[in-house]
Amino acid sequence: QVQLVESGGGLVQAGDSLRLSCAASGRTFSNYAMGWFRQAPGKEREFVAAISGSGSVRYYADSVKGRFTISRDNAKNMVYLQMNSLKPEDTADYYCAGGGDTTAWRIKSQSTKGVDYWGKGTLLTVSS
Repeated sequence: QVQLVESGGGLVQAGDSLRLSCAASGRTFSNYAMGWFRQAPGKEREFVAAISGSGSVRYYADSVKGRFTISRDNAKNMVYLQMNSLKPEDTADYYCAGGGDTTAWRIKSQSTKGVDYWGKGTLLTVSS
């Protein structure tokens, strides 16, 4: 049974930085790509970032490129999302996502259909 548990959400002001963390368990972590998605109230869940199993390949949504950085620590079974220059439009529930293979492209190209496992989410609120 794969489990993904997010942490690190909260209330911040515009321009602040925050790091989300996701702890994974239940399978060989380095064999699988990981990602982050978000869902704002009344909107569909959308892709934010993905990282390959080795950590060498990363993809980002255009809306966060240059501000967010996805990383992973395979020794600790952790994936992170460093978020800088936060904007009110970044307000959403953020979900950790586990892919079905090592390549991040599947998550990037197929969005939610490319995800095999989901965390329960952590809420980020950015005030103006």
